[in-house]
Amino acid sequence: MQLSPLRFRLLVISLLVVSFLGALDNTVVSTAIATVAGQLGALEHMSWIVVGYTLASTALLPVLGKLGDRIGPRAVFLASVAVFILSSVACGFANGIVWLIVARVVQGMSSAGLQLMSQTIIAETTTPRQRPKYLSIIGAAFPVAILIGPVLGGIITDYWGWPWVFWINAPVGIVAFVLAIIAVPHIQPGRSGRFDLAGAVALTVGLVALVLAVTGIGDRSQTVATVVAFAVAVVALAAFFVIELRVAEPLVSLAHFRDRTVATGTAISAIVGIGLFSITSYLPTYFQMAYRTTATVSGLVPIATVFGMLVSNLATGWLVSRTGHYRVYPLVGTTLGAVGLGAMALLPVGAPLWAPTIAMAVVGLGTGAFMSLIVAVVQSAVPRTETGSITASVNLVRQVGATVATALIGGIIGAGVVALAPGGLDPATLTPAAVHAQSPEVQQEIAQVYQGIFVPIFVALAATYVVGVVASILLPNSRLSDDPGPLRDAATESIAA
Repeated sequence: MQLSPLRFRLLVISLLVVSFLGALDNTVVSTAIATVAGQLGALEHMSWIVVGYTLASTALLPVLGKLGDRIGPRAVFLASVAVFILSSVACGFANGIVWLIVARVVQGMSSAGLQLMSQTIIAETTTPRQRPKYLSIIGAAFPVAILIGPVLGGIITDYWGWPWVFWINAPVGIVAFVLAIIAVPHIQPGRSGRFDLAGAVALTVGLVALVLAVTGIGDRSQTVATVVAFAVAVVALAAFFVIELRVAEPLVSLAHFRDRTVATGTAISAIVGIGLFSITSYLPTYFQMAYRTTATVSGLVPIATVFGMLVSNLATGWLVSRTGHYRVYPLVGTTLGAVGLGAMALLPVGAPLWAPTIAMAVVGLGTGAFMSLIVAVVQSAVPRTETGSITASVNLVRQVGATVATALIGGIIGAGVVALAPGGLDPATLTPAAVHAQSPEVQQEIAQVYQGIFVPIFVALAATYVVGVVASILLPNSRLSDDPGPLRDAATESIAA
């Protein structure tokens, strides 16, 4: 769909603001969680402020993707923005933890539509060759939010009060909503027929149960509940696959995964969640314990990682839109990710901090090289009538991969510290401050413990990127087309085959 230059610029600005709003919300709130839960008198339920949001945003992705194909992405996008604004206001007015959790669930449901429909609308208003450039601009919202979100959340909480962590979304969201009404065009729906309600229910139940199960890993008091949740997840997801093979209009078309571009591209997308997003939140603790840095200094490594991701994300989007050739970037990117994490595993205790900073910056550079690009590549491999569904699938595997891997890594770290902590120290109270108060000998011993725990984690994550290298080799060596229709250059595709 061709738009005037002015309207297209307004469209990109609107989508960027909305994507940034959704990405920023979680990072800003993370800083204020303890304050919010404490003032509401419910510290024991603190984790549900995040878990409820994550569950809802994950489970709704395929449903919203299909709705975008059925009724048009504009309607789903505007509804998501409106609900996000209203639920943000409701979060700020919460006078109890139940109210807040319910409002966060609704907020999470709407946030799934913000990023998903932004990517879908870009796909509908650009050619396959143009998409990487504009998807990289939209995708830049996430690393920028990681960089400034925690600081912004702390400032708002300290000086304005925690309700403003949520209320700040309203004025920004209203501006974005008005811009969206003006700039987002009506896109003709491409699908008809009965909505796959049975598939939606089965997938939602399966995903919710899976996230709950992996969240409970490592908590011995939740062993029975975790096993039950895993069992429910297996049954529900098995039912979902059976349903999708039988219905006329499946929620997720499994037939698309017979296409090599879709199959390998989706696998590469999962690397972003499994290989990088899962470890980022644990890096500050690792450096405070193993390298004995302060909390402030320990944040430099994640910042370097995210900055590398931001730079390469924008650079590769621009380069691919200029040439149309894309295969080299995920291949180089996954290789850099494997090398960087392999270097992290080889670094000895006591290495200067610049060494892991460079190593993780390399991981960030590698990941950013295909983070947004691979979405454009997979979108270009299916008919436009199914853009929303396939975009949802790519985002779903990334988000589920990040959730599952994060929970597994947290469980491994927790179990390892309990098993290996020096005698006389309570693992449950082994904070960085407590460790730094110990003798140099004990600090060195604890550093060795954390090094021993994290080395196999880094090796496993490096192996994940190696799988990405293989998938990138198998990715067809095609060229993104300037044709706005479905999508690859037929000549290069036949050569690649």
